[in-house]
Amino acid sequence: MKPITIRDVRAIVTCPSGARLVVVKVETSEPGLHGLGCATFTQRPLAVKTAVDEYLRPFVLGKDADRIEDIWQTSYQNSYWRNGPVLNNAISGVDMALWDIKGKRAGLPVYQLFGGKCREAAAVYRHADGRDPKEVEDRVRAFLAEGYQYVRVQMGGYGGRGWSSSWQPRPAPGLTHIGGEPADRVLRPAPEGALPGKYYDPRSYLLSVQTLFDHLRCQLGFDVELLHDVHERLAPIDAIALAKSLEPHRLYFLEDPLAPEDIEWLHTMRAQTATPIAMGELFNSPREWTPLIANRLIDFMRMHISQMGGITPARKVAALGELFGVRTAWHGPGDVSPVGHAANLHLDLYSANFGVQEFAGFQDAEREVFPGCPEVRSGYLYPNDRPGLGVEIDESEVAKYPPFEGPDEWTLTRRPDGTPARP
Repeated sequence: MKPITIRDVRAIVTCPSGARLVVVKVETSEPGLHGLGCATFTQRPLAVKTAVDEYLRPFVLGKDADRIEDIWQTSYQNSYWRNGPVLNNAISGVDMALWDIKGKRAGLPVYQLFGGKCREAAAVYRHADGRDPKEVEDRVRAFLAEGYQYVRVQMGGYGGRGWSSSWQPRPAPGLTHIGGEPADRVLRPAPEGALPGKYYDPRSYLLSVQTLFDHLRCQLGFDVELLHDVHERLAPIDAIALAKSLEPHRLYFLEDPLAPEDIEWLHTMRAQTATPIAMGELFNSPREWTPLIANRLIDFMRMHISQMGGITPARKVAALGELFGVRTAWHGPGDVSPVGHAANLHLDLYSANFGVQEFAGFQDAEREVFPGCPEVRSGYLYPNDRPGLGVEIDESEVAKYPPFEGPDEWTLTRRPDGTPARP
């Protein structure tokens, strides 16, 4: 194959599903040959777009598109300061696009370039939420009826029943107690004159999770794999107490029980509980995940592939996890583009230490903008086996879904007294 060079790079921002998605398109000197990568940092999309268009583009123009490792390493080092989400996402978009191009040149799906499949499809988990345990149960049963085997369960979203300062919470219909306490006592209202935000009560949340799992295991048994996402909403000592209390319910894993700032507490958590732990959604730097894997402090790594820098570093950390018995569960919510989901899937098919894949599902508008989306059948995600990552972008459809302006509101979270809290 004759060498090809990078002719153009640009970031495309679109919002077909309600989340602002950033996709990088790399065009080459070979007419019609291009690649796509996910660079979605939905809370700061324009910062990523600027990093791609104004800094990475001039840096990589004219470079050999086959030299993925060299381009990744030099892009990572060129800004001098590194491991930030904006630049990592920008680098990731270019990196995924170059893997997409290499697969198209070879006429092979990207997973074949890694060494081929270890499995035909990736088991995924879906998200079941509800206002009370019965509503969550009903949604889990709906997913089971569709063939899913893994379901993440929440009650009232992250941090339990959230509320804004514009209204006072009331117990869900029929709910009189949470964790043995009266519901109207646990669900404390925000104070008068509180600032706008998404309010939540850590104590209410902590008590309600136990009630939720008591109900679900009683009604559903243990044939379904249940997961739960703490989303860093608890103090470390309370997160440890929650992990211990959930042991009888045999979770597949407890997700993000601690914030990156609190990872030293994992030593205590590991010594106190056998509940499997998944971490990594907010990690930017190898120094955040390497010691957790090497010291066997987590059971699942679930980094956001675009935030960690793309396919190139993800392959390496997956191999590291295999050596230490840590499985993959890459971050895959609705604010990952279909291109990013495809990258997750190619790694899932290849990695011997694959665990499960988060998947929020695709809306019709996403399928219109991104032809070639992976498909779910009976709880498993399948690639389309086209060369490269297998997903394209219809730029005539992109224009129909312009991104909204301003900061995300859901990350403005507060405790009942108005104290700012982690989202």
